Amino acid sequence: MQIFIDSADAKELSVLAQTGLVDGVTTNPSLVAKAGRDFFETLKDICASVSGPVSAEVVAQDAETMLAEGRKLRTVADNIVVKLPLTPEGLKACKVFEEEGVPTNVTLCFSAVQALLAAKAGATFVSPFLGRLDDNGADGMELIREIRAIYDNYGFTTQILAASIRTANHVKDAALAGADCATIPPAVFKSLYKHILTDVGLEAFLKDWRATGQSIL
Repeated sequence: MQIFIDSADAKELSVLAQTGLVDGVTTNPSLVAKAGRDFFETLKDICASVSGPVSAEVVAQDAETMLAEGRKLRTVADNIVVKLPLTPEGLKACKVFEEEGVPTNVTLCFSAVQALLAAKAGATFVSPFLGRLDDNGADGMELIREIRAIYDNYGFTTQILAASIRTANHVKDAALAGADCATIPPAVFKSLYKHILTDVGLEAFLKDWRATGQSIL
């Protein structure tokens, strides 16, 4: 499963990219507002440190303006993915971009039939929002399983990008459910390394090694 980071903090993303474990980045208007920097300068900095897909979202509500915004976003870098809302106008724009060879990420997906429409429109990625579904009493992971089954039934190539990830267990469950990618906040990414038994075991090894009085270098 590909791991994307959901953030518009260019400095932190540059550091995380150095792990070699970051496959891409997703941004949205809320994250850009939180970063407090110029949108296009932020995107340039992110694309300079992350070679994989970087989703940048349009804010227009009509297809014609979405297309204009998306084309401008694509001038920033070759790895920009145009992020579109799962609305009738967003899917119209998605279909045009698919015909032009422009990669897209259709976002705010909350049902399997929405994901079916996104795939038919030619989306490169579809982003089902797991955490928000869970917050509203639904089962986000069941949605991933449903989308996976539909896409496999018909050979759709749209990638399932699990979004609104809250915990390391969300990442695990999304991988088990068949998501192609998960986009996660930096704090959740850092938590993936953690297990109490890893820390305890490492300390025991180091204690025993120090007792030998030896050095590898």
